[in-house]
Amino acid sequence: MSNLFADTVFASPGQIQLDLAIISRQGGRNYNEDACGHWNSDHHLCCVVADGAGGHGGGDVASKLAVQYIIERCIQEPVTGPGGVHELILDTNRYIHENRRRGGKLEHMHSTVVSLFIDLDTQMALWGHVGDSRLYVFRRGALRTQTRDHSVVQSLADAGLIRADQMRSHPQRSELLCALGSPEEDLSIGVSPDPWMIAPGDVFLLCTDGLWEYVDEALMQETLAQVQDPREWLAMLEALVLRNAAHKPSHDNFSALTVWALQDGAL
Repeated sequence: MSNLFADTVFASPGQIQLDLAIISRQGGRNYNEDACGHWNSDHHLCCVVADGAGGHGGGDVASKLAVQYIIERCIQEPVTGPGGVHELILDTNRYIHENRRRGGKLEHMHSTVVSLFIDLDTQMALWGHVGDSRLYVFRRGALRTQTRDHSVVQSLADAGLIRADQMRSHPQRSELLCALGSPEEDLSIGVSPDPWMIAPGDVFLLCTDGLWEYVDEALMQETLAQVQDPREWLAMLEALVLRNAAHKPSHDNFSALTVWALQDGAL
């Protein structure tokens, strides 16, 4: 399956300028259960990446439903605070449950999700996630923060039972503690505790586990220092995934969406 690149520059007059690129590949699987999307107005940008599962075609439906629902809700009313992010993801989980009741291949579908919300006027970013799709934030080329997975291996690392660098190779690496489609009482939603004030040069990366499993954070930083724009960076990350997963013909779908806050005059 060929690459899917989408790129746009968003500009708020006299304010922040953002360059965005997307890639989504089916990897060694028969079809792609990842979904990506974004929407912007003159004042807001919403980005979403999701990784579906459930078998028999249900996973690709779940991921698309999650992306579609979050974007449509943002079009109606953009989120304005951490509480709004939490409520939107909670409502997205309810929407997935509504569609699971349609039965058939949808009965057991679920999906991870990671979403980024940027206010172009205030230059503030918020994000939220469920599962092991991640958001990374880089400033001056260095990783400043990242989401924490809702997964078995993350809980083992948090408890000190394994090292963080063992998470990618652990036999339980793919086991999630929750995802969209989980019972509401079992759902954990990760939300940025405070808005992130965007500075020129900041880079956001949203990606599924099919990418970060084969490209560690050191490689992300190393490649980021070597490129000039988001499309070039995603092409380099794609090449790394394909090289590092070559020993595993059935490796997972992988998707990424990156947003760059351009330096003055970068256009």
